[in-house]
Amino acid sequence: MRNRYAGEPFSTPTADIAAALEQVSIPTLLLSCVHITGDARFIREYKQNGIFLNEIQGFMSEEDKARARAEALPVIVDYRDHGCPQPAPLPADLVKEMMDWAACETVPDAYLGLLAEELDLEGVDPRRPAPLDRDRAADLPVVVIGCGESGVLAGIRLAQSGIPFTIIEKNAGPGGTWWENSYPGARVDVANHFYCFSFEPNNRWNHFFAEQPELRAYFADLIAKHGLDDHIRWNTEVTDAAWDDDAGAWTLTIRAADGAVSGVRARAVITAVGQLNRPHLPDLDGADGFAGPSFHSAAWDHGVDLTGKRVALIGAGASGFQIAPAIAAKVEHLTVFQRTAQWMFPNPMYHDAVGDGVRWALEHLPFYARWYRFLLLWPGADKGLEAARVDPNYADQDYAVSEINAMARQMFTGWITDQVGGDEELLAKVLPDYPATGKRTLQDNGSWLGTLQRDNVELVRTAIRRITPNGVRTEDGVHHEVDVIVYATGFRHTDVLAPMQITGRDGVDLHEMWGSRPYAHLGITVPGFPNFFLIYGPGAHLAHGGSLIFNSELEMRYIDACLAKLADERLHSIEPTVQAAADWHRRTQDEITKMVWAHPAIKHSYFKNADGEIHTVSPWRLDQYWSAVREPDWSQFVIRQGAVS
Repeated sequence: MRNRYAGEPFSTPTADIAAALEQVSIPTLLLSCVHITGDARFIREYKQNGIFLNEIQGFMSEEDKARARAEALPVIVDYRDHGCPQPAPLPADLVKEMMDWAACETVPDAYLGLLAEELDLEGVDPRRPAPLDRDRAADLPVVVIGCGESGVLAGIRLAQSGIPFTIIEKNAGPGGTWWENSYPGARVDVANHFYCFSFEPNNRWNHFFAEQPELRAYFADLIAKHGLDDHIRWNTEVTDAAWDDDAGAWTLTIRAADGAVSGVRARAVITAVGQLNRPHLPDLDGADGFAGPSFHSAAWDHGVDLTGKRVALIGAGASGFQIAPAIAAKVEHLTVFQRTAQWMFPNPMYHDAVGDGVRWALEHLPFYARWYRFLLLWPGADKGLEAARVDPNYADQDYAVSEINAMARQMFTGWITDQVGGDEELLAKVLPDYPATGKRTLQDNGSWLGTLQRDNVELVRTAIRRITPNGVRTEDGVHHEVDVIVYATGFRHTDVLAPMQITGRDGVDLHEMWGSRPYAHLGITVPGFPNFFLIYGPGAHLAHGGSLIFNSELEMRYIDACLAKLADERLHSIEPTVQAAADWHRRTQDEITKMVWAHPAIKHSYFKNADGEIHTVSPWRLDQYWSAVREPDWSQFVIRQGAVS
């Protein structure tokens, strides 16, 4: 059987192949040539100067890139003329050499298992669960709450294992945040050829950083491909979930769009609701009295035509950062109200379309798509974590938290300053006054600051005093007249699993137990809540690299193992011990305090609760988390035997 990542056979004319090679990533092309020929000279004879995030050419000279294309073309033509045979597997030492070459450094041994899974050069989907015994699986119905990326993933994996399941989704379709956030300019800020399931790559993305409709379509296509639709209840919301210890089962109360309330029973529950799920609306005096249209960015009112309107954009974090450039040219005037300036990461590819030549290479060149995924994963994996780590001996903690952090700040400052030019007034507004990477760092190709320099756009950093019937009044007494208000004010990130009521053993309410400090063992299980699993639970949010899809795959594999044990051994229930969960939370908190995100200079951050603490973000390297959740340690679980009623 042909390895699915070996590329589809082709008969493309030589001239068209040559044209395609003008668009491709040259490091990735050379890695593919190693697979085709088995000859390591394609990497040994070319030197890269360091792969940097979103720099997919390895800073190669134009001369080297032209030489690489010239040497690759006859290799590919010969491969075509011989019928595109499946390349022979490469020895492990050569694959490691290829990793080191692509990374421009020696890849530490700790990452090799993780990277082998992500590359999956054997084409076997190593995280796929094994099918369970049919009769035993039938006794373990599962309810999945949410059909965003992690809910779709859970459905695929449950179907593969043979466990009966139902997905409850409050929206009319899949994608979660990519269903709801349909505002102008909405797009992902993780490169798309990595922001997709490792076992379901998409070689047909239209953009390197895809827009919302394309992401939504990706998840819809997977539902159709894997036959999940019959398992999903759309427009239905879970309001309550309660554990019945005698029955060893959960009862969930669900509410349909028409208000009808019913119950669903399940032996296990998987929450896949995300953390950027429930919009946050600021409590602004007078907001209810505004005479014009007003709405949150996650509930964009497409019936409102902004053409020729005076628009207030309240909030300029990740969403506002995308909205302003998308609407500025059509509105009469745009007033952006920003509480805190944002650090920006240079990304010239942010709005770039994927060329036909790139798509051709992804589909046809052996393992090109897998190595391209590696080139996106590696520099964006844990490099940002070191820049976020506090060096207690660094002198000026208000400026930066370490030497590396100071270098990042200098780079970001240069990027911002060069765009603003000599406009000192604007520079004072847009240059952050806190250490770099302390909040979510935004991808930027110049569109944000270019928008702020338009004649019809004004950036206001003064706090808002109140909303009036026809505008916004700031604390300096200035009244800004507007026709429409858009609230790009983020989400209730720290209210994990809100507004559902989750009741565990002995009637314990999950939110009362957590208070403002949510925790879960490995971000996945909670003591006192048997057969209850979280994907993207507290402590699993990524602020330094990787992608949430990557984390979801790791977490779902762990959950698959737990479900398999429940089914195979016909257990009553499993849950983590109090000690295991407490130890993980303590260790995580110890690490968090060493990170810039917890720095006292970061006054306003969606990571922090009302007490300035962070309980939702992961401080762990990707390889550390991969190792921790690779398989359950049953000594850290309370395992109850016995039949259930």
